[in-house]
Amino acid sequence: MRSGNPRTLRVGEQIRRELSRLLQYEVKDPRVCGVTINDVEVSGDFAHARVFYTLFGDQAPGAREASQQGLERAAGFLRARLGREIRIRQIPNLHFIYDHTMEEAERLDTLIEAARRRDSDTGEPDS
Repeated sequence: MRSGNPRTLRVGEQIRRELSRLLQYEVKDPRVCGVTINDVEVSGDFAHARVFYTLFGDQAPGAREASQQGLERAAGFLRARLGREIRIRQIPNLHFIYDHTMEEAERLDTLIEAARRRDSDTGEPDS
């Protein structure tokens, strides 16, 4: 879990929930279909928010780049809508970052499983 100012954490969580709702129901750009907002980190002065996202489902070649472009294109609209929904003095600029956590977890799972299979094939006990 991240440490930080409780207010920035609370605002980040509120922005995450609201962005998820806006992307699902109000953004019409097909490039952002299947985008899931994982986390939002808000700077201490509320000037910037790093929005971490992943793509749901099978990814066609170039889907990540297309989603990034769609999110960047929709950033102004999303920021304006956040301004109506969230009552803070300054709505942060949104910076979208693809979150590789799930891909890395799958890669590590595959490596661990391969090592287990190799160990069981050689007859070494698990430790």
